[in-house]
Amino acid sequence: MILRLREKVLSTQAAFFWLVIWLGAFAMILLPTTTTQIASLFGVGRGVDVILYISLALLFYLVFRGYVMIEDLRHDITTLVRQLAITSPQNKRKRLKRKRR
Repeated sequence: MILRLREKVLSTQAAFFWLVIWLGAFAMILLPTTTTQIASLFGVGRGVDVILYISLALLFYLVFRGYVMIEDLRHDITTLVRQLAITSPQNKRKRLKRKRR
């Protein structure tokens, strides 16, 4: 994670998000009674169950974010292709002539 942040692959916000996730995971491993206390706050019997519920909610959130990002990229690509098609109709004609040969 730190290397990805230094390489500017991860944004500061994303690095902070993953740092919180990893620190939380380590805290749950080192202090297993904490999960039981958190489970009692949510009204769940076992600490493992609350970890599963939170993990599932986190996975749904990450899948949703990925879906939104893909849709944004698809929209941007469509816009770019339309702009290219409108601004360069001559290039299109040349390509069509080459394909017919």
